[in-house]
Amino acid sequence: MAIGIALIGSGIFAKEEHLPAIQATGGLLSLKAIYSRSLKSAQSLSEGLSDVELYSEDREGYGFDELLKREDVKGVVMALPIPVQPDYIKRALSAGKHVLAEKPISKDVKTATELLNWYNSTIKTSSSAPTFTIAENFRYLDSFVYASSQVAQLGRVLQFRTRVSSLVQPGGKYYETSWRKTPEYQGGFLLDGGVHFVAATRLMLGEANAPISTSAFSTQLQPHLPPVDTLDATFRLKSGGSGTMSLSFGTSFSGSEYAVACEGGTVWVSRGKVVVTKEGKEEVREFAEEGNGVKQEIRAWGESLERGQANERQSPEEALVDLKLIEAMLTSGEKGGAPVDLR
Repeated sequence: MAIGIALIGSGIFAKEEHLPAIQATGGLLSLKAIYSRSLKSAQSLSEGLSDVELYSEDREGYGFDELLKREDVKGVVMALPIPVQPDYIKRALSAGKHVLAEKPISKDVKTATELLNWYNSTIKTSSSAPTFTIAENFRYLDSFVYASSQVAQLGRVLQFRTRVSSLVQPGGKYYETSWRKTPEYQGGFLLDGGVHFVAATRLMLGEANAPISTSAFSTQLQPHLPPVDTLDATFRLKSGGSGTMSLSFGTSFSGSEYAVACEGGTVWVSRGKVVVTKEGKEEVREFAEEGNGVKQEIRAWGESLERGQANERQSPEEALVDLKLIEAMLTSGEKGGAPVDLR
Protein backbone atom coordinates (compact mmCIF):
# COMPACT_ATOMS: atom_id res chain seq x y z
CA MET A 1 0.00 0.00 0.00
CA ALA A 2 1.27 3.48 -0.89
CA ILE A 3 2.57 5.62 1.96
CA GLY A 4 0.54 8.80 2.40
CA ILE A 5 2.59 12.01 2.50
CA ALA A 6 2.17 15.77 2.26
CA LEU A 7 4.18 18.48 0.50
CA ILE A 8 5.02 21.41 2.75
CA GLY A 9 5.80 24.45 0.63
CA SER A 10 4.72 25.15 -2.93
CA GLY A 11 7.67 27.06 -4.34
CA ILE A 12 9.84 26.45 -7.39
CA PHE A 13 11.59 23.33 -6.07
CA ALA A 14 8.37 21.72 -4.85
CA LYS A 15 6.74 22.31 -8.23
CA GLU A 16 9.64 21.41 -10.52
CA GLU A 17 11.37 18.70 -8.49
CA HIS A 18 9.52 17.30 -5.47
CA LEU A 19 6.12 16.77 -7.09
CA PRO A 20 7.48 14.98 -10.21
CA ALA A 21 9.79 12.90 -7.98
CA ILE A 22 6.88 11.77 -5.79
CA GLN A 23 4.87 10.88 -8.89
CA ALA A 24 7.84 8.91 -10.25
CA THR A 25 7.93 6.51 -7.28
CA GLY A 26 5.44 4.24 -9.03
CA GLY A 27 2.90 4.21 -6.21
CA LEU A 28 5.41 3.89 -3.36
CA LEU A 29 4.33 7.35 -2.14
CA SER A 30 0.86 8.86 -2.39
CA LEU A 31 0.42 12.64 -2.16
CA LYS A 32 -2.50 13.36 0.16
CA ALA A 33 -2.11 17.04 0.93
CA ILE A 34 -0.27 20.26 0.09
CA TYR A 35 0.45 23.09 2.51
CA SER A 36 1.52 26.62 1.67
CA ARG A 37 1.29 30.00 3.34
CA SER A 38 -1.44 31.04 0.90
CA LEU A 39 -4.24 29.06 -0.70
CA LYS A 40 -3.38 30.62 -4.05
CA SER A 41 0.14 29.18 -4.04
CA ALA A 42 -1.13 25.77 -2.89
CA GLN A 43 -3.62 25.80 -5.75
CA SER A 44 -0.86 26.60 -8.26
CA LEU A 45 1.01 23.46 -7.21
CA SER A 46 -2.09 21.24 -7.17
CA GLU A 47 -3.24 22.10 -10.69
CA GLY A 48 -4.13 18.88 -12.50
CA LEU A 49 -4.02 16.77 -9.35
CA SER A 50 -6.97 14.89 -7.88
CA ASP A 51 -7.71 13.75 -4.32
CA VAL A 52 -5.18 16.20 -2.84
CA GLU A 53 -6.42 18.41 0.01
CA LEU A 54 -5.08 21.97 0.22
CA TYR A 55 -3.99 23.62 3.46
CA SER A 56 -2.87 27.19 4.05
CA GLU A 57 -2.74 29.84 6.73
CA ASP A 58 -5.41 31.92 4.97
CA ARG A 59 -7.94 29.05 4.86
CA GLU A 60 -9.77 28.77 8.15
CA GLY A 61 -9.63 25.32 9.68
CA TYR A 62 -6.97 24.18 7.19
CA GLY A 63 -3.70 25.36 8.69
CA PHE A 64 -0.48 23.42 9.16
CA ASP A 65 -1.51 22.00 12.51
CA GLU A 66 -4.79 20.71 11.03
CA LEU A 67 -2.85 18.92 8.30
CA LEU A 68 -0.66 17.26 10.92
CA LYS A 69 -3.74 15.73 12.56
CA ARG A 70 -4.45 13.58 9.50
CA GLU A 71 -3.82 9.91 10.19
CA ASP A 72 -3.40 9.08 6.50
CA VAL A 73 -0.39 11.41 6.24
CA LYS A 74 2.61 9.48 7.55
CA GLY A 75 5.35 11.84 6.45
CA VAL A 76 6.09 15.26 4.94
CA VAL A 77 8.49 16.54 2.29
CA MET A 78 9.40 20.08 3.24
CA ALA A 79 10.90 22.96 1.25
CA LEU A 80 10.46 26.24 3.13
CA PRO A 81 12.58 29.39 3.56
CA ILE A 82 15.76 28.59 5.50
CA PRO A 83 15.03 30.73 8.60
CA VAL A 84 11.53 29.32 9.25
CA GLN A 85 12.00 25.65 8.40
CA PRO A 86 13.28 24.38 11.81
CA ASP A 87 10.03 25.40 13.51
CA TYR A 88 7.95 23.45 10.97
CA ILE A 89 10.28 20.46 11.33
CA LYS A 90 9.72 20.44 15.11
CA ARG A 91 5.95 20.69 14.75
CA ALA A 92 5.81 17.85 12.23
CA LEU A 93 8.03 15.54 14.29
CA SER A 94 6.08 16.36 17.46
CA ALA A 95 2.92 15.27 15.61
CA GLY A 96 4.56 11.91 14.80
CA LYS A 97 5.22 12.60 11.12
CA HIS A 98 8.37 11.47 9.32
CA VAL A 99 10.25 14.48 7.90
CA LEU A 100 12.37 14.90 4.79
CA ALA A 101 13.38 18.58 4.83
CA GLU A 102 15.38 20.41 2.19
CA LYS A 103 18.95 21.41 2.87
CA PRO A 104 20.52 23.25 4.57
CA ILE A 105 19.48 21.83 7.91
CA SER A 106 19.34 25.36 9.33
CA LYS A 107 20.68 28.90 8.97
CA ASP A 108 23.66 28.24 11.26
CA VAL A 109 25.42 25.53 13.24
CA LYS A 110 24.03 26.72 16.59
CA THR A 111 20.40 26.41 15.47
CA ALA A 112 21.05 23.10 13.71
CA THR A 113 22.78 21.61 16.76
CA GLU A 114 19.92 22.68 19.02
CA LEU A 115 17.42 21.14 16.59
CA LEU A 116 19.30 17.85 16.41
CA ASN A 117 19.78 17.68 20.18
CA TRP A 118 16.06 18.34 20.67
CA TYR A 119 15.16 15.54 18.23
CA ASN A 120 17.51 13.02 19.83
CA SER A 121 16.42 13.79 23.41
CA THR A 122 12.72 14.49 22.90
CA ILE A 123 11.50 12.56 19.84
CA LYS A 124 13.99 9.81 19.06
CA THR A 125 13.35 7.93 22.28
CA SER A 126 11.90 4.70 20.88
CA SER A 127 12.18 2.46 17.83
CA SER A 128 8.78 3.70 16.62
CA ALA A 129 9.77 7.39 16.65
CA PRO A 130 9.29 9.39 13.43
CA THR A 131 12.46 9.79 11.38
CA PHE A 132 14.13 13.16 10.80
CA THR A 133 16.04 13.35 7.52
CA ILE A 134 17.55 16.07 5.33
CA ALA A 135 17.36 16.02 1.53
CA GLU A 136 20.72 16.38 -0.23
CA ASN A 137 20.31 15.30 -3.85
CA PHE A 138 24.03 15.53 -4.70
CA ARG A 139 24.60 12.46 -2.52
CA TYR A 140 22.38 10.57 -4.99
CA LEU A 141 24.11 11.60 -8.19
CA ASP A 142 25.54 8.46 -9.79
CA SER A 143 28.63 10.31 -11.01
CA PHE A 144 29.68 11.29 -7.48
CA VAL A 145 28.80 7.89 -6.02
CA TYR A 146 30.97 6.23 -8.68
CA ALA A 147 33.77 8.78 -8.22
CA SER A 148 33.75 8.11 -4.48
CA SER A 149 34.19 4.37 -5.07
CA GLN A 150 37.14 5.05 -7.39
CA VAL A 151 38.87 7.40 -4.94
CA ALA A 152 38.57 4.70 -2.26
CA GLN A 153 40.52 2.29 -4.50
CA LEU A 154 43.39 4.62 -5.38
CA GLY A 155 45.21 4.83 -2.07
CA ARG A 156 46.10 7.85 0.04
CA VAL A 157 44.51 11.15 -0.94
CA LEU A 158 47.16 13.77 -1.68
CA GLN A 159 45.11 16.76 -2.83
CA PHE A 160 41.65 17.81 -3.91
CA ARG A 161 40.13 20.79 -5.65
CA THR A 162 36.53 21.87 -6.02
CA ARG A 163 35.52 24.76 -8.25
CA VAL A 164 31.93 25.84 -8.89
CA SER A 165 31.35 29.15 -10.67
CA SER A 166 28.27 30.96 -11.95
CA LEU A 167 26.59 34.37 -12.04
CA VAL A 168 23.18 34.72 -10.42
CA GLN A 169 21.40 37.49 -12.29
CA PRO A 170 18.44 39.65 -11.25
CA GLY A 171 15.33 38.23 -12.87
CA GLY A 172 16.39 34.61 -12.38
CA LYS A 173 13.69 32.40 -10.89
CA TYR A 174 15.61 31.61 -7.70
CA TYR A 175 16.96 35.14 -7.25
CA GLU A 176 13.46 36.59 -7.44
CA THR A 177 12.38 34.52 -4.42
CA SER A 178 12.00 37.26 -1.80
CA TRP A 179 13.73 35.39 1.02
CA ARG A 180 16.74 34.70 -1.20
CA LYS A 181 16.94 38.24 -2.61
CA THR A 182 17.21 39.68 0.91
CA PRO A 183 18.67 36.79 2.94
CA GLU A 184 18.21 36.72 6.70
CA TYR A 185 20.96 34.15 7.08
CA GLN A 186 24.72 33.92 6.62
CA GLY A 187 26.30 33.57 3.20
CA GLY A 188 23.26 34.13 0.98
CA PHE A 189 23.50 31.84 -2.05
CA LEU A 190 26.78 30.43 -0.69
CA LEU A 191 24.80 28.79 2.13
CA ASP A 192 21.73 27.85 0.12
CA GLY A 193 23.63 26.42 -2.85
CA GLY A 194 27.07 25.85 -1.37
CA VAL A 195 26.02 22.95 0.85
CA HIS A 196 25.47 20.93 -2.36
CA PHE A 197 29.09 21.38 -3.43
CA VAL A 198 30.42 20.62 0.04
CA ALA A 199 28.31 17.44 0.16
CA ALA A 200 29.65 16.28 -3.21
CA THR A 201 33.25 16.99 -2.16
CA ARG A 202 32.84 15.15 1.13
CA LEU A 203 31.29 12.17 -0.66
CA MET A 204 34.28 11.91 -2.99
CA LEU A 205 36.87 12.29 -0.24
CA GLY A 206 35.33 9.83 2.21
CA GLU A 207 35.43 9.99 6.00
CA ALA A 208 39.15 9.09 6.17
CA ASN A 209 39.95 12.32 4.33
CA ALA A 210 37.55 14.63 6.16
CA PRO A 211 38.59 18.32 6.29
CA ILE A 212 39.89 19.30 9.74
CA SER A 213 40.77 22.98 9.23
CA THR A 214 40.21 25.76 6.74
CA SER A 215 41.41 29.24 5.89
CA ALA A 216 39.28 31.29 3.49
CA PHE A 217 38.71 34.64 1.88
CA SER A 218 35.24 35.88 1.03
CA THR A 219 33.92 38.83 -0.92
CA GLN A 220 30.80 40.31 -2.48
CA LEU A 221 31.50 40.78 -6.19
CA GLN A 222 27.92 41.68 -7.16
CA PRO A 223 25.98 44.40 -5.31
CA HIS A 224 22.72 42.45 -5.71
CA LEU A 225 24.10 39.35 -3.92
CA PRO A 226 24.54 40.23 -0.23
CA PRO A 227 26.16 39.56 2.13
CA VAL A 228 28.91 37.73 0.15
CA ASP A 229 28.83 35.76 -3.09
CA THR A 230 32.34 34.30 -3.38
CA LEU A 231 34.50 32.02 -1.23
CA ASP A 232 38.06 30.80 -1.85
CA ALA A 233 39.32 28.37 0.78
CA THR A 234 42.18 26.00 1.54
CA PHE A 235 41.72 22.87 3.66
CA ARG A 236 43.85 20.47 5.68
CA LEU A 237 42.56 16.89 5.67
CA LYS A 238 42.50 14.33 8.48
CA SER A 239 44.71 12.06 6.37
CA GLY A 240 47.41 14.74 5.99
CA GLY A 241 46.51 15.87 2.49
CA SER A 242 45.23 19.29 1.51
CA GLY A 243 42.89 20.91 -0.95
CA THR A 244 41.09 23.98 -2.21
CA MET A 245 37.48 24.99 -2.70
CA SER A 246 36.41 27.95 -4.83
CA LEU A 247 32.70 28.79 -4.85
CA SER A 248 31.18 31.82 -6.53
CA PHE A 249 27.71 32.93 -7.56
CA GLY A 250 28.98 36.34 -8.66
CA THR A 251 31.65 35.69 -11.27
CA SER A 252 31.93 35.64 -15.06
CA PHE A 253 33.59 32.23 -14.77
CA SER A 254 31.17 29.34 -15.30
CA GLY A 255 31.15 25.60 -14.83
CA SER A 256 32.24 23.12 -12.18
CA GLU A 257 34.92 20.55 -11.48
CA TYR A 258 35.66 18.23 -8.60
CA ALA A 259 39.06 16.52 -8.62
CA VAL A 260 40.92 14.26 -6.20
CA ALA A 261 44.58 13.27 -6.56
CA CYS A 262 45.54 9.96 -4.92
CA GLU A 263 48.77 7.99 -4.76
CA GLY A 264 47.40 5.60 -7.37
CA GLY A 265 45.81 8.11 -9.77
CA THR A 266 43.25 10.88 -10.10
CA VAL A 267 39.46 11.18 -10.26
CA TRP A 268 37.75 14.14 -11.96
CA VAL A 269 34.02 14.90 -12.12
CA SER A 270 32.01 17.49 -14.03
CA ARG A 271 28.38 17.50 -15.18
CA GLY A 272 27.77 13.76 -15.10
CA LYS A 273 31.18 12.84 -16.54
CA VAL A 274 33.86 11.03 -14.54
CA VAL A 275 37.46 10.64 -15.71
CA VAL A 276 39.66 8.22 -13.76
CA THR A 277 43.39 8.25 -14.54
CA LYS A 278 45.59 5.41 -13.28
CA GLU A 279 48.82 3.89 -14.56
CA GLY A 280 48.88 6.52 -17.28
CA LYS A 281 45.52 5.53 -18.75
CA GLU A 282 42.24 7.44 -18.75
CA GLU A 283 38.90 5.76 -18.18
CA VAL A 284 35.85 7.87 -18.98
CA ARG A 285 32.30 7.17 -17.79
CA GLU A 286 29.28 9.34 -18.44
CA PHE A 287 26.02 9.30 -16.49
CA ALA A 288 23.63 10.96 -18.90
CA GLU A 289 20.50 9.73 -17.13
CA GLU A 290 21.38 10.71 -13.54
CA GLY A 291 19.35 13.94 -13.64
CA ASN A 292 19.82 16.06 -10.53
CA GLY A 293 19.35 13.27 -7.99
CA VAL A 294 15.96 14.39 -6.60
CA LYS A 295 14.01 11.42 -7.99
CA GLN A 296 16.61 9.07 -6.49
CA GLU A 297 16.52 10.72 -3.07
CA ILE A 298 12.71 10.82 -2.88
CA ARG A 299 12.52 7.13 -3.81
CA ALA A 300 15.22 6.32 -1.25
CA TRP A 301 13.21 8.16 1.41
CA GLY A 302 10.05 6.25 0.50
CA GLU A 303 11.94 2.97 0.68
CA SER A 304 13.34 3.92 4.08
CA LEU A 305 9.80 4.58 5.36
CA GLU A 306 8.77 1.19 4.02
CA ARG A 307 11.68 -0.47 5.86
CA GLY A 308 11.12 1.57 9.00
CA GLN A 309 14.73 2.71 9.09
CA ALA A 310 16.20 6.08 8.07
CA ASN A 311 18.67 6.26 5.18
CA GLU A 312 22.15 7.26 6.38
CA ARG A 313 22.73 9.46 3.33
CA GLN A 314 19.80 11.57 4.52
CA SER A 315 20.84 11.81 8.17
CA PRO A 316 20.73 15.24 9.84
CA GLU A 317 24.22 14.53 11.15
CA GLU A 318 25.57 14.49 7.57
CA ALA A 319 23.73 17.72 6.81
CA LEU A 320 25.19 19.29 9.95
CA VAL A 321 28.75 18.54 8.80
CA ASP A 322 28.00 20.15 5.42
CA LEU A 323 26.76 23.25 7.23
CA LYS A 324 29.80 23.28 9.54
CA LEU A 325 32.15 23.46 6.56
CA ILE A 326 30.24 26.33 4.94
CA GLU A 327 30.05 28.22 8.24
CA ALA A 328 33.76 27.66 8.91
CA MET A 329 34.68 29.10 5.50
CA LEU A 330 32.40 32.09 6.02
CA THR A 331 33.78 32.67 9.52
CA SER A 332 37.37 32.52 8.27
CA GLY A 333 36.47 34.92 5.47
CA GLU A 334 35.00 37.41 7.94
CA LYS A 335 38.29 37.25 9.87
CA GLY A 336 40.51 37.87 6.85
CA GLY A 337 41.56 34.26 6.35
CA ALA A 338 42.17 33.29 9.98
CA PRO A 339 42.29 29.48 10.27
CA VAL A 340 39.21 27.72 11.66
CA ASP A 341 39.53 24.30 13.27
CA LEU A 342 36.77 21.88 12.19
CA ARG A 343 37.43 19.16 14.74
